[in-house]
Amino acid sequence: MTIRKKAPKTTPSLSSPVSLEFTEEMKGYVTFSPKASYEDSYAAGKKEKNYLMFHLTIRIKDVAFFVYDPAERGEAIGWVESAALGGRLAVVKGTFNCFVDKGTPSKNIKNMQYRLFLRNSKGEEFTLSGHKIVKDDGILRIWSDTSTLYTRIFKGFVEEKLEAKAVRIAEGILHIKELDFIKQMTTFRSDGKTFEERKSALLTFGELFAGNLWEVYAAHWAKAEPELWKEREIPLFTLEGVKNSEVTTHYVTTADKLSLSLLRFKKKECKDVIVLMHGLTTSSDMFIMPEHKNLVTYLHENGYTDVWSFDWRGSLRFGYNLTPHRYNLDDIALYDVPAAVEKVRSEVGKDKRIHFIVHCVGSITFFMSLFSKKIDGIASVTSNSVSLTPNVATWSKIKLMFAPFLIENVFRFPNVNPRWSYLPGPARGKLFSKFISLFHTECDNPACHMLSLMWGTGWPACYEHENLPSITHRRVGDLFGATSMNYHRQIRKSVFRKVIVKYEVLNKSYDSLPNNYLEHAAEILTPILFITGDKNKVFKDSNIIAHDVLKRLKPNVRNELFIAKGYGHQDTLMGKNSDKDVFPKILEFIKSHSRK
Repeated sequence: MTIRKKAPKTTPSLSSPVSLEFTEEMKGYVTFSPKASYEDSYAAGKKEKNYLMFHLTIRIKDVAFFVYDPAERGEAIGWVESAALGGRLAVVKGTFNCFVDKGTPSKNIKNMQYRLFLRNSKGEEFTLSGHKIVKDDGILRIWSDTSTLYTRIFKGFVEEKLEAKAVRIAEGILHIKELDFIKQMTTFRSDGKTFEERKSALLTFGELFAGNLWEVYAAHWAKAEPELWKEREIPLFTLEGVKNSEVTTHYVTTADKLSLSLLRFKKKECKDVIVLMHGLTTSSDMFIMPEHKNLVTYLHENGYTDVWSFDWRGSLRFGYNLTPHRYNLDDIALYDVPAAVEKVRSEVGKDKRIHFIVHCVGSITFFMSLFSKKIDGIASVTSNSVSLTPNVATWSKIKLMFAPFLIENVFRFPNVNPRWSYLPGPARGKLFSKFISLFHTECDNPACHMLSLMWGTGWPACYEHENLPSITHRRVGDLFGATSMNYHRQIRKSVFRKVIVKYEVLNKSYDSLPNNYLEHAAEILTPILFITGDKNKVFKDSNIIAHDVLKRLKPNVRNELFIAKGYGHQDTLMGKNSDKDVFPKILEFIKSHSRK
């Protein structure tokens, strides 16, 4: 099926060719050391500051025939700017194909293709080969699909059929910026002799463009809007990231009547058992992601073959945070962590050594439980990002001061959710998300923008974009969930006290907990590895402070500090290269405290 079987009513006469042209600018980055994907190459090129842009006039000599021509080829005239390629390069010859069918009956895909033969001032010749992918990936991705050009640079003049054998020297992505697109809309020109001919040419091209978009995306419109957000590249809560392992679920019930669970990934018996704790609104999924070497798989491959992951009450796998509540960090320390430790010990036996790797609020609450002596006998702890001495940026402090009141009492939201943008209809949360996206131009993922509002101060805040696989970045809305606001109140109180403190001092339920969780620090002998990224925009240098404070409080305990260069808050444990840059240090530390 194509839209060319019947010409639009506005089609000019084929016997009197009428041209159309418009000017387009696209800008982005390429790397001269191509990576595994265009997205990775773009990130590398941006880091290397290898800027590249083009300024093209697209000329269609006969708009009427262009509608019927299966190849839909126009002429591209202009120049390319790249310091690495010699400055401004002239386009010796250029072609533009509007919508080329690349799909199958079951997979409707169209490409918009650019091929530019370039020559710089030294006479060196190159080919820029670019394509935009217009596919059935959701109606809200129309802008992203039609404004993103996946780009490769080849040495010499290279036709499409010879690319496989050509020398590829660079790769990356170019984008049309919003303001450039608005400017582009003012550049359409036609050589029609009359106003009617010129109008007809413009409408003909517009109908062709819109018709192809309809052909690709219209299937979505037959669905109810909520169904659009069931589409995923990786299944929600998948266990496929850990291969050749016996996976079992173990449930625990807390003293305050919540049901929690642990996932056990066991390949064989091991004298040292490792338990993982995620951060607030994430889950066990951050440790078992299938798109890269994850932490559980890495531990399995390096001899630690019995790994547990604890989904405590802050997990996105549970619905506790979808409605307002008054749970606090003390509840997790008093009820959740002891229940998990007891369950693991009952399953593995008392002769096994238990090591914990804990992250973010999971780290805070684990240390609250350990330092209030609710658990003991832990062989070692690896803490990521923050523990008992939280420190955040000024803007984060402002958000902590006002966000709970505004969210609950002014906006009347039950939670803050990174997936608000995907709500059906004109929902208040969707409008709020779109407003937040106005201040985040670093990427086109509204879930990523909301995470930067929810946690930390940065663009983005939770991680460095270049450290995540592109597919991970696309699915952060599945990896981070919603949160009610009461946890933030205790974090706020602790941030201004510069140490984790008890939330409800006069509540008898918490009499067994210290008012200041460093009160018994000198008595806790468990060795600790503190980890933080040097670009941590959520909890800054919190773990550096914790390491230094504990060194003074208990100088005889050999704690360690590791600062991951180029990493932020979350990406230390779920980055595409964490298995090379971070996990080896964790392994080294655990081995030093394992059974020989």
